Amino acid sequence: MDDDRGTTVESRSPEHTRAIGKALGMSAEPGDVFLLAGDLGAGKTCLTQGVLWGLGGDEYARSPTFVLVTQYRARLTLHHVDLYRLDSFTEVDGLELDEYMYGDGLCVVEWADKAEGMFPEDSLVIRLDVTGESTRRITFEPPPRMAEWLTNVLSEVRTWSCQ
Repeated sequence: MDDDRGTTVESRSPEHTRAIGKALGMSAEPGDVFLLAGDLGAGKTCLTQGVLWGLGGDEYARSPTFVLVTQYRARLTLHHVDLYRLDSFTEVDGLELDEYMYGDGLCVVEWADKAEGMFPEDSLVIRLDVTGESTRRITFEPPPRMAEWLTNVLSEVRTWSCQ
């Protein structure tokens, strides 16, 4: 479903959320930045796990809350950033995230809404909202360069069987 805020997908389960992430990871390109927002438990790390698996990684991505950035080697290096415990724009700015966002890997930032305006304009914004015990509404706001790419990725996911 598309609306003024972007493209929305309903996830029926954590496995479905991972499958959506996997499709994103399979099609990600060097330099892509995915900005994730949503409440605690909304599925940000779950989606990131799928992204890593889509990149060909076999690890289980974990929330890097205490180390702030975790890197995983796969087809592209995944730079997994978590801004949850940071309280100010100044703290985020002090992380010097540019090397991750403008490198040749993929940067996924959880709690990106804590530092709006700090990220590249052509980042893919992904909002996850809890709609039930295991269901989520995932809203994608792609930059113009990714609009067609996202449509293709999500049409692929819709053909997969995920409970």
